[in-house]
Amino acid sequence: MDSGSTAWILTASAMVLLMTPGLALFYGGMVRSKSVLNMMMMSFGAMGLVGVLWVLFGYSMAFGSDIGGFVGNPLDYFGLEGLMAEPAADATIPDMAFVAFQATFAIITVALISGAIADRARFGTWMTFAAIWTTLVYYPVAHWVWSADGWIFQLGAIDFAGGTVVHINAGIAGLALALVLGKRVGFGREPMRPHNLPFVMLGAALLWFGWFGFNAGSALAADNAASVVWVNTLVATCAAMLAWLLVEKIRDGHATSLGAASGVVAGLVAITPACSAVSPLGAIAVGAAAGVLCALAIGLKYKLGYDDSLDVVGVHLVGGIAGTILIGFLATAAAPAGVDGLFYGGGLDQLGKQVIAAGAVMGYSLVVTLIIGAALKATIGFRVPEEDEVVGVDTATHAESAYEFGSVTGSGYRPTAGASAEKVNA
Repeated sequence: MDSGSTAWILTASAMVLLMTPGLALFYGGMVRSKSVLNMMMMSFGAMGLVGVLWVLFGYSMAFGSDIGGFVGNPLDYFGLEGLMAEPAADATIPDMAFVAFQATFAIITVALISGAIADRARFGTWMTFAAIWTTLVYYPVAHWVWSADGWIFQLGAIDFAGGTVVHINAGIAGLALALVLGKRVGFGREPMRPHNLPFVMLGAALLWFGWFGFNAGSALAADNAASVVWVNTLVATCAAMLAWLLVEKIRDGHATSLGAASGVVAGLVAITPACSAVSPLGAIAVGAAAGVLCALAIGLKYKLGYDDSLDVVGVHLVGGIAGTILIGFLATAAAPAGVDGLFYGGGLDQLGKQVIAAGAVMGYSLVVTLIIGAALKATIGFRVPEEDEVVGVDTATHAESAYEFGSVTGSGYRPTAGASAEKVNA
């Protein structure tokens, strides 16, 4: 046992778990004030539900013995049976440390999807969807990519920390649900601006902090690989933020705080699969490419007519694809993964593997999510009534509002008959 590595993995697990409340702030600030609580509840709901399912059968479906090359046996470690004992003599970390670490990935993957359907989803249906989706989509895909028996793992495709399992998976699922639920009332006609940009910035900061656990923790040791991954995660994110801001300045004339926060997330997404395979210079290239591509991709929803409320498709799907595919070009054998991409003389072999992995996860998740979403819509209903959406899902669904400002007269101010509206509001 390596006590240093064990301590690092447990710390990284806590860091990654913090990312989901960070995501709740990030998403919550981006929606209108009348639906911020519902948006945050979708992330917190995912934490509670997926955490329990992971212990019952999720871990076993992801990392149990292979069934038909598709999924792990859900009964192998049901209730984490047999994993509390002292690990084998050659193990460096306890089994339960790995269980804890991987649980946080399952949680945030589900939470990411919620941003695509903000303002208009029934909370109960969302929770039902989360349970079904993790079982039918997340656990099998995690098995393909990260289990030694998984077919993508055996193919040799590189996804160090979740470009396919987390980001492509969640991004395409978000697109599927956005298509199933349809557009928000007023989409394309009314402004739907973020109501609290400081929330967005704080959420992005917490995500950035937690992401060092996300990526460097995936080395499963406190070693050189984790150190390289840490630096690559830092520099790719910096480059992506600068690239996004540059696109905004050229295109719109302004570099915005929302753009900075979004650029941070785009860079984190893109470097996630590639962080062990590229050099720091390669990480800068990955981040810069993601910053430009994602900044341009968020406008696709207006051109193509789908309502991805908080740009899950534009950031997570596009960023995840970019990072996964760029491994085939920018991987260097000098990095911990030890593989050369096309630009380092490795030919097209690794690029082909990356394309297959990205395409397989995207196709499977899209089809199954469409089926799940359509079935829930046809049975228990997935979208709130229009009048509830207009009033706000916070009040209609949770009987709460995020902000209680009170009345002007209740504060002791007594306007005269001739007082202006501006004075009253003041």
